[in-house]
Amino acid sequence: MKINIYYGGRGLIDDTTIFVIDKITEVLEELRVKVERYNLYEEKSSISMLPKTLKDADGVILAASVEWLGIGGNLLQFLDACWLYGDKECISRMHMMPIVTATSYGELEAEQTLIKAWQMLGGIPSRGISAYVENHVDFVSSPEYALMIEKCAEDFYRSISQKMVAFPNSSSSIKKTLLRSSTLSLTPQESEQLSAYVSNDSYVKTQKKDIEDLASFYKGKIETDDEGDTRTYIDDLEEIFVPMYDLKAVFQIDIADEGKSLTIEVDNTNLNCFFDKATNPDVTARVNSRVFKSILAGDMPFQNAFMSGKLSAQGDFNVLRKFDTVFRGGTHKAY
Repeated sequence: MKINIYYGGRGLIDDTTIFVIDKITEVLEELRVKVERYNLYEEKSSISMLPKTLKDADGVILAASVEWLGIGGNLLQFLDACWLYGDKECISRMHMMPIVTATSYGELEAEQTLIKAWQMLGGIPSRGISAYVENHVDFVSSPEYALMIEKCAEDFYRSISQKMVAFPNSSSSIKKTLLRSSTLSLTPQESEQLSAYVSNDSYVKTQKKDIEDLASFYKGKIETDDEGDTRTYIDDLEEIFVPMYDLKAVFQIDIADEGKSLTIEVDNTNLNCFFDKATNPDVTARVNSRVFKSILAGDMPFQNAFMSGKLSAQGDFNVLRKFDTVFRGGTHKAY
């Protein structure tokens, strides 16, 4: 028989959880059980690989130390890895004993968290140990507590050796229905391979770089396409521009559906167009791109669009009327 211990604490000298799992290890080894312990704080870079260590185990001990709230990040990360990459068929036959000691409130909640997590994974939870420890020395020197720990270890050994079953619970039902889509549809071998990739820092960094490069490529492509679209308006305005002496005017065209503002500066025979808001426009117009393209194509005069309500404008209406004189739309462009 083999039992794996996964310790989620920080490895502090006065961590009572370490005393408990050491005591349980002594009892199990006297019963000729092979015990292998994994200190998760030492396995941070390869926690995603640890679910594969469950394959040759008959039972599992999950040991947590509650210092202020919950079971701690390392143990949660291990359980996440079991959910994503663990062999659920293997876990379904495996007994788990939770061990929790707390220096603050929350040992019972932490124990329930471990039990619920193991049930969601499909495993069989066994009776565990949860204790609030006010004084480490008093706890480890108590013969009564030592006897209780030994008794729990023996009971756990019997539950595994006798292949004891557990009553069905609602967690397994929820797992089969509501949470079906949350897990990856992978074989145990594929899950193990994926967990190896996840724990490989160089592989993860390469994947992240590839994703960033791909995102940059598409971002650049979108920006290029946008520049092409916006440049079309300026090209068309330059093409249909008719110089007009004694006219100095600034038009701001807000293209509503594109969220852009086009500034058109006319200074006698000079034309300057750019995408930005004008400092002090003579005319500010708001129009959608379809109508504005029709104006540039000569299908609809600027003033007609204003009169029909397809274009709204404010400012100097004498200047507004001159737009059709300065920009004589034509059928040079098909939209």
